[in-house]
Amino acid sequence: MTTVDICVVGAGYVGLVTSACLAYLGNPVVTVESNPSRLDKLKEGVVPFYEPGLQDFVSDCINSKLLTFSDNLEQAVRRADVIFIAVGTPPLPSGDSDLSQVMTVARAIGGALDTTRRRVIVNKSTVPVGSGNWVEMLVNQGVQQVQPVPARKSLADAPVFSVVSNPEFLREGSAITDSFYPDRIVVGAQDEESAELMRQLYRPILNQDFDPPEYAPRPKGTDHVPFLITGLASAELIKYSANAFLAMKISFANEIAGLCEKVGADVKQVTRGIGLDVRIGASFLNAGVGWGGSCFHKDISALMQVAKEYDYQTPLLHATVEVNRRQRQSVIHKLQEELKIIKGRKVGLMGLSFKPNTDDLRDAPSLDIARQLLKMGCEVKAYDPVSLAICKAQNPDLDMEYATDLTDLAHGVDALVLVTEWEEFRRANWQEIREVMRTPLIVDGRNALNEADIVAAGLNYRGIGR
Repeated sequence: MTTVDICVVGAGYVGLVTSACLAYLGNPVVTVESNPSRLDKLKEGVVPFYEPGLQDFVSDCINSKLLTFSDNLEQAVRRADVIFIAVGTPPLPSGDSDLSQVMTVARAIGGALDTTRRRVIVNKSTVPVGSGNWVEMLVNQGVQQVQPVPARKSLADAPVFSVVSNPEFLREGSAITDSFYPDRIVVGAQDEESAELMRQLYRPILNQDFDPPEYAPRPKGTDHVPFLITGLASAELIKYSANAFLAMKISFANEIAGLCEKVGADVKQVTRGIGLDVRIGASFLNAGVGWGGSCFHKDISALMQVAKEYDYQTPLLHATVEVNRRQRQSVIHKLQEELKIIKGRKVGLMGLSFKPNTDDLRDAPSLDIARQLLKMGCEVKAYDPVSLAICKAQNPDLDMEYATDLTDLAHGVDALVLVTEWEEFRRANWQEIREVMRTPLIVDGRNALNEADIVAAGLNYRGIGR
């Protein structure tokens, strides 16, 4: 198998997962990280965030000598054939993406390039439409700062590179699986040579002829992965459009859930009936407290900003965000309906992270719900299997009690609200929970619990849209 020398700039969620997976496939990978504390931990094999299987996976790749970490970007760029930009693009208050890290890295890459080989520079960060051309400009600026045009003998003296877009579609909690068995790999390229190098890099995944790692066994029936080559702008728009559509499906399910409660229907039955239509599909038709995380809101906001630049109206995107904002109040309303008076009550939140199998609290519904309850005069307790310490560190102003386990969470509360559908909560001993609660109320904010078991234990169950 032909290997490709790779440099990945940025050891965050996307950069680290990408680095480990490409190293596992036999490619020498140098991951550049500028944060000294994070770099030291990574060199010791310590992953600075929670993702199932990733800690052991990264350690194994380090031990294989194929994955190394460095803060020397110039050295890593000069030995690489393919350079991935995988730095953060957090949202700004305006809704735009903060591209300052991409700008800094792109210019630095340009300054590090030489003429020993042709490079492919890959935008792996989630960036707005048009960023491929912008990154090419920035890289050229970096080249010119080191090697001004008048100093060159000819155009042949300039480093040769091409920028491609390779959006990621990883789901937190299943990132290794999503990397090795994706629904598709999308590459936006301006020339056939760059597209072919990317095809060569991903060929083991496209053909599914690699030995699966123990952390991510190959799903039954997976024998190939589609490879889609597009233009730069199309690849960038695919990423944003995919996340916007998934968010829209959730918001649609939540809007129908509200109607179900009015007419006496069950949203789980309704969405099952809708999802059996192959044109629609069942995935993401889940009613609950709404979506969160680092991607959906940021990507929809960025997409709306791009549309705004072109004076193009996007009412569906605006409605998707508004329904999600409103949905976070749904559990508050149910608590009011059942408890009548919220002030002076104690409510336990089952879960803090925006979804199970991650410790990510970015745009987590739990935090909005907790702040609203506290504002209304409630006492709030919370328990999450992995994100308690992070929540305390990131939200020192949140006057919330933290429980050590589910039974501790239930002790003395007037209601338990499921916010994150961890498997631990699905398997709860409801009889034991009932014995320590002050008021026997369960609000299932994800429609994920077994209603029959809860009712049989003597608890009052309230779901969403049911």
